[in-house]
Amino acid sequence: MGNVFGGFGGGSGGLSLSNGGTDVFLDVLTLAVSDLARDAWDFRFAALLALQDQSVMGRGAVGFDLEEIDWGTAPAERARAKGFVVRVVDLALRRHRWDELGYEPPFAEGYLRRFRAMVSAFGVEAFEPAEAVRRHGDGVFPGPDGAAVASCVPHRVLSALPYWDGCRFCHSAAGQEP
Repeated sequence: MGNVFGGFGGGSGGLSLSNGGTDVFLDVLTLAVSDLARDAWDFRFAALLALQDQSVMGRGAVGFDLEEIDWGTAPAERARAKGFVVRVVDLALRRHRWDELGYEPPFAEGYLRRFRAMVSAFGVEAFEPAEAVRRHGDGVFPGPDGAAVASCVPHRVLSALPYWDGCRFCHSAAGQEP
């Protein structure tokens, strides 16, 4: 991840975005993950997205690699987690709640399609569970105690409490409610 772009890596591919592209990508994923999260792992993934807030962390200072996520140790856990991320992306691709953004995200579909391909290609069979266990707790992927369980009432999305008050939409430069 560089200082100018947000980066989202996975296996042999990656998704490098401008600062504005990173905000758009995370905005549309946040809307989708907030409405789909049901299980403990889902809320951990939601927290990972919530913590990628450039308004708090700094422009160009956010991003993650798929390898940094604790997908689980058993094949069924990994398949379920991967399926959840694909469902989140698919919901975002259906323009879920985009009308609440206050802007038209013209390149979001392309970002989402690329990310979906990265997640889909991220092989469960090639994944080494010992690596996930080793990485767990390194601060990249929130542990069970760091799951996003607080909701921003005005924006109806999961927030990064207790790390900071408000959600990514509260912190946005525009300050507009979706």
